[in-house]
Amino acid sequence: MKVLVTGGGGFLGKRIVMMLQKEGHKVASLARKHYPELEAINVECHQVDLCDEVGLKTALIGVDAVIHTAAKVGVFGRYDDFFKVNVLGTQTLIKAMKEQGVRYLVYTSSPSVVFGREDLCGADETVSYPKKYLNHYSATKALAEKFVLQEGQKKDSLKTVSLRPHLILGPGDKNLFPRLLKAHIQGRLKQIGRGENLVDIIHVDNAAKAHLLALEKLVQGRPISGESYFLGQESPVNLWKFLNDIFVDLGVGPIEKSVPFSIAYQLGRILEKVYSFQGRFEEDPPMTRFVALQLAKGHYFSQKKAQKDLDYYPFVNIAQIKSELVAH
Repeated sequence: MKVLVTGGGGFLGKRIVMMLQKEGHKVASLARKHYPELEAINVECHQVDLCDEVGLKTALIGVDAVIHTAAKVGVFGRYDDFFKVNVLGTQTLIKAMKEQGVRYLVYTSSPSVVFGREDLCGADETVSYPKKYLNHYSATKALAEKFVLQEGQKKDSLKTVSLRPHLILGPGDKNLFPRLLKAHIQGRLKQIGRGENLVDIIHVDNAAKAHLLALEKLVQGRPISGESYFLGQESPVNLWKFLNDIFVDLGVGPIEKSVPFSIAYQLGRILEKVYSFQGRFEEDPPMTRFVALQLAKGHYFSQKKAQKDLDYYPFVNIAQIKSELVAH
């Protein structure tokens, strides 16, 4: 089978590319940047924008399935920038897939598509989308996911599935944990709230394997088309204890200061307004409402549906995640 991975040079995308190759698939990557390291391992690379329909159709020649990980990620910015990549890009990709006869799509979503303002503790896939989102990433990923799932529920259309991995960690991460570590070393990271919130995390290899499992089930004809799935580890972690354990092992000490959630949330509201008024959309404010909620609230999810339908079980455990973060 030939599989095209959008965002194939990214943190998750690259792991998916390598796993697909290991399983004997022919792999192509589509991204806006040039990734010579992928070419070096005989990955067919296409440097194409997601909204370039002509370029997409060329990249899809001979392709059997697509794993769509590419997205504009961030907690702040212009809505139009997120909408173009996450929504229009996904719609353009699906249109091109239909025209080229590509039948299978595994879409990388996010649990943030169902995150509003309240704790989500043990929630499953029946939880509703919130009426209001506090950042453009979540809002546009939800719009794209709805479109993907609707396509998968139509007769004689694509077979689609949407995966929601939560807080992806592991070697090669240049965003999530490195940013937290840098902020802590610089004395800018403070515990938000009481420090009791449980959250899901997932190792990048577990997330990548889940994408291959979902594709395998789609191709086998399992009745999962048009379905979404939360992905995490064997259990949630206490966010602040998890971080402090790693910080201590790294020799930088635990986080010593805390801020009440209400203050962090209001600070985020003010900073969002200031940055928007000043047109500072290319940089993230030190705090936003969404970040305050993510750091103070519980957000972990049931894995039962993924276990039942996808045979998903994490093969890299939480202890290994900790040791890898310390080692790297």
